[in-house]
Amino acid sequence: QVQLVESGGGLVQAGGSLRLSCAASGRTFSSYAMGWFRQAPGKEREFVGTISWRGGSTYYADSVKGRFTISRDNAKNTVYLQMNSLKPEDTAVYYCAAGEWDSDYDGVYDYWGQGTQVTVSS
Repeated sequence: QVQLVESGGGLVQAGGSLRLSCAASGRTFSSYAMGWFRQAPGKEREFVGTISWRGGSTYYADSVKGRFTISRDNAKNTVYLQMNSLKPEDTAVYYCAAGEWDSDYDGVYDYWGQGTQVTVSS
């Protein structure tokens, strides 16, 4: 069992930056791939990016590639989402998730956090 808690969301102006954190409980955090997803009002949840269990592999949605970076610190049971050059269309609730595989498909993730709101003003 893994419990995930996101933090770091907030209100930022377009062009600004935020770093989200996702703290995990449980001794097996390092064995899970971690993903970030987001859901804007009235829209379906969408993939943002993912990182392998060792952190050696990452990939991102085209919409955030070059602006967002995922990293993890297995010693701290934490995964991060660094978001730069934010745009109003990045406004959403951001979720982290843990799963067996680093995938852009949300169905492979077994555990989800409660989400943190990110609002980007124009």
